[in-house]
Amino acid sequence: MGTTKIRVQEEKAEKPKEKKVEKKPEVSKKEIRAIVRVAGTDLDGEKKLKDALRGVKGIGCAMSKIICEMGNFDPNSKLGSLSEGEMARLESIIKEPWKFGAPAWVLNRRREPETGTDLHLTGADLDVAKKFDIQRMIDLKTYRGIRHMLGMPVRGQRTRSSFRKGRVVGVVKKSIKIAMEKAKTEEEKKK
Repeated sequence: MGTTKIRVQEEKAEKPKEKKVEKKPEVSKKEIRAIVRVAGTDLDGEKKLKDALRGVKGIGCAMSKIICEMGNFDPNSKLGSLSEGEMARLESIIKEPWKFGAPAWVLNRRREPETGTDLHLTGADLDVAKKFDIQRMIDLKTYRGIRHMLGMPVRGQRTRSSFRKGRVVGVVKKSIKIAMEKAKTEEEKKK
């Protein structure tokens, strides 16, 4: 048993190690733009494409991955290294992702009330649509609209301890309550 180990070690020692030297092909360094304008938003060109797209309002993690897949972009490439043609294709995918085969579940405005179509809004368009939706609920005097109008939580949260702002609330101690009653009685006597 011990002799076998020695023979194996000797065989290993006899074989010289060959080092493989691989020559990497020279990659021409493209200029990476520091700031890139995409969908009306200035983005950092040094970030990976999948991370940089998340800086656009209305595009999240899932949507950025799907945009990279639809446009055959490398999600780990730098945003600033995309050519003008690729940037134009990226813009068109962001504006109308359903035309490039995006699934309906990833769109942020499905079955829009006015037209009934599926849309994906980004940037200022998303803010405007949200304001109009809230204003429509207020005008219709729905439960959610009334809660929005009063500045109260809309989605069923408890309000006993949260969302208290603008005035002092809480339990009044007995000693303070007695002092307040005395002050009221003294004011009444002065009148």
